[in-house]
Amino acid sequence: MVGKKIDERTFDFALMIVDVYKFLLGKKEFVLSKQLLRAGTSIGANVTESQAAQSRNDFISKMSIASKEARETLYWIRLLKKSGYLNAYPKLRLLDDEISSIVKIITSIVKTTKENNQ
Repeated sequence: MVGKKIDERTFDFALMIVDVYKFLLGKKEFVLSKQLLRAGTSIGANVTESQAAQSRNDFISKMSIASKEARETLYWIRLLKKSGYLNAYPKLRLLDDEISSIVKIITSIVKTTKENNQ
């Protein structure tokens, strides 16, 4: 997914989250998987919303929400891994790598935009 714009990357990540959600439903995990689905798909929605921001501050606000959702997604993935639910998930490494990259990219976007806003 390297080289893609952040909106495309977070959309593709949301599709990965839907795949993980289906996997977890097959394992009869219904509560944590719903939290992961909500947070993981919200990242891209907020990034997309930021592209129609009415001001730089509005953009920062939307991207900051995306950053928070990305960090929450990272938390749910970590919890699901430690509890054993994702042990047999075949794309776990890709999932881990991608959410880590998304957190870094969005954090950098927010930080740079804030610095340029002063």
